[in-house]
Amino acid sequence: MRYIDWNVTARMDTPYVREYHEDREITAWFLLDLSPSVDFGTVDTDRQKRTVLIDFVTTLARLLTRRGNRVGAVFYGSRVEHTLPARGGRDQVLRLVQDLLGQPRLGGAPLTDLRPLLDAANQAIKRRSLVVIVSDFISAPGWDRSLELLQRRHEVLAVRLIDPRETDLPDVGPIIMEDAETGEQLYVDTGNANFRRRFQEAASSREEAIGEAFRRAGVEAVSLSTDDDLVRAIVRMAMLRRRRRRT
Repeated sequence: MRYIDWNVTARMDTPYVREYHEDREITAWFLLDLSPSVDFGTVDTDRQKRTVLIDFVTTLARLLTRRGNRVGAVFYGSRVEHTLPARGGRDQVLRLVQDLLGQPRLGGAPLTDLRPLLDAANQAIKRRSLVVIVSDFISAPGWDRSLELLQRRHEVLAVRLIDPRETDLPDVGPIIMEDAETGEQLYVDTGNANFRRRFQEAASSREEAIGEAFRRAGVEAVSLSTDDDLVRAIVRMAMLRRRRRRT
C-alpha cells in the first residue's frame, strides 16, 4: 500500500504502484585488441579500425565516468602489454586515451591469439564487472572457451570491429595484398571473377566460424564498422545490454 502513487491513481481511476530500481555503481573494463589487423581500413575517409576503436572507447568511457562509474583497460598488441587499473573521473579517461594513442603500431607480429587477453582479464578482474571486448576477433581458434569462462563471472559485451572490404572485394584490377600480421604479400587480380568468388567464400567461412565461437561462449556481439555511425553503435550496444538484463 505504501508504494501506491495516489495522484496517478486518482487521475487514471486504477491503482498505480511505484517501482524502485537500485542505481548501482558500475565498474567497466575494456579489453582492447590493438594487434596489426586493426590498422586496416578502406573507407573514403581512411578511417581505420584502430581509429574506430579509440573513438568508441573514449566516448563510452566518458559516458560511464560522468555517472560516477569506474573504468579500466587491458591492452593487447602482440601480447598482453599492460593493464590500466579501474578508476573514476575525467583524469582516468585522459589517461586511457593517452595509453591508447601511445600504443605503437606493429609492423609485424605473430598470429593474433585472443586467449591470453581473455585469460589476463579473468585473473585481473576480481569483482563482477561490465567487460567490453573491442576486437576484430581475427585470431587463432580456441578463444571461445576463455570467453565463456569470462562471461560466467561478468557481464560481457563483445564489440566487433569490421571493414566492408574484409568481406566484399571490388574489381579494382591487379593489386598486391599484404597480411597485416605476417607481412606476407600476394599479387592478385581482383578483376578475376573466380578470385573474387573464392575471396567471398573464404570471408563467409571466417564469419561463420566467428559467429559459432560467440554462440559456444554464450556471448552476443555488436558490429562496429569503419563506415558506421558511432552514436548509433553505442545505442545498439545499450539496447543489447538492456535486452539481456531483462531476460
